[in-house]
Amino acid sequence: MVAPVRASGARPLREIPPEERPRERLRRHGPAGLSAAELIALLWGAGAGGRNVLELATDALVRHGGLAGLTAASQAELEALPGVGAARAARLVAAFELGRRLASDWPSGRLTVRGPRDLAERLLPQMGHLEREELRVALLNTKNSVLAIETVYRGNVSTALVRIGELFRDAVRQHAAALIVIHNHPSGDPTPSPDDLHLTAEAVAAGRLLDVPVLDHIIVGHDAYVSLRDRGIAFDPPGSRR
Repeated sequence: MVAPVRASGARPLREIPPEERPRERLRRHGPAGLSAAELIALLWGAGAGGRNVLELATDALVRHGGLAGLTAASQAELEALPGVGAARAARLVAAFELGRRLASDWPSGRLTVRGPRDLAERLLPQMGHLEREELRVALLNTKNSVLAIETVYRGNVSTALVRIGELFRDAVRQHAAALIVIHNHPSGDPTPSPDDLHLTAEAVAAGRLLDVPVLDHIIVGHDAYVSLRDRGIAFDPPGSRR
């Protein structure tokens, strides 16, 4: 078990000079000027168990190997941290989720997809550390601008379980000109599996029948992605809708 982190000569936050406290530093330097521990301290507000809130935040970061590890922790894992509990864990989970949603959000029709990186970099923060597989489709207009990202399926993504017609439901309803399939590997390794390749082949064939070309299938890992188009898999070219 990791011992609680306690700064040498740590003092209650009220004994720290006002100009050194996170809230005052935020006012003077802006959020970019604060450490991750100070930002978390602002979310939590107060300490517990004889430790000030900065100590609690620093302890949480150390125990999970930094901000990336803390972001990937479950709510139960956060609640189990000394001095954190349900309320502080909930605040942190909510803040991380808002950050993920913001990172993958954009105004309708504003993002033009010129290559897989344009889409993958938007979705990595949100999908890279999901505990379950999710299958999503990016709906594109005739200029390859994103109309919407729709979640089609949660669970084991395979052709045995995913109905291919579901991939195209929202595309048909929204009159999309084309779509891109995206799903994640919770293991963190985005290497395509045989099921991924089979699903891709069926989706491309269905897209041709429905006149909604499938332009790519992007697989997201923890910090990387794979584009099956870049791997040489045959997709319909952009603008191929008849």
